[in-house]
Amino acid sequence: MKKLATARLPIPNAQFTLIAFGEEKERYPHVALVADSTDKALVPLVRVHSECMTGDVFGSTRCDCGEQLDLSLDRIGAEGGCLVYLRQEGRGIGLVEKLKAYNLQDEGLNTVEANVALGHQADARSFDVAADILRALGMQEVRLLTNNPKKVKELEENGIRVVKREPIIIAPIKENEAYLAVKKAAMGHWL
Repeated sequence: MKKLATARLPIPNAQFTLIAFGEEKERYPHVALVADSTDKALVPLVRVHSECMTGDVFGSTRCDCGEQLDLSLDRIGAEGGCLVYLRQEGRGIGLVEKLKAYNLQDEGLNTVEANVALGHQADARSFDVAADILRALGMQEVRLLTNNPKKVKELEENGIRVVKREPIIIAPIKENEAYLAVKKAAMGHWL
């Protein structure tokens, strides 16, 4: 994983450094948003976040992704640490397939069933590249903001010590409560 470019990225209430990672001339690289900590002895707070255009950009209430992203940026901006933003839309199936899955969900399938009906894994994401990025940033141990046991497991399997898992608590709403229930029941998320 190669650092491609770095720039200062001020956002409301926080100052980040944005670092693009990938192969040369990559058009859609993974990125890390890094905020300096005032307490250098503190294990960095880290969020590994998979791209969700519908939730992160457009604020869709079908999922809790945008709210998780916003909460993570607020906490990391205040405490210091890093948000690793992975370009693996729709649990790794891509935007077009994700939209097809949305249509199947509107017909009665849940999020896992819809992905499988389209010929995909329930969750095709991989977090090994996040471990590569964290190592490139010198972060060998982290406090991880996540509800997903797969992230903890894969980071640890790839040499990143998760000192503490910190939950991201998002109150369900009518539009996403079934989605969140499936994440808990079928995927083992800590909700």
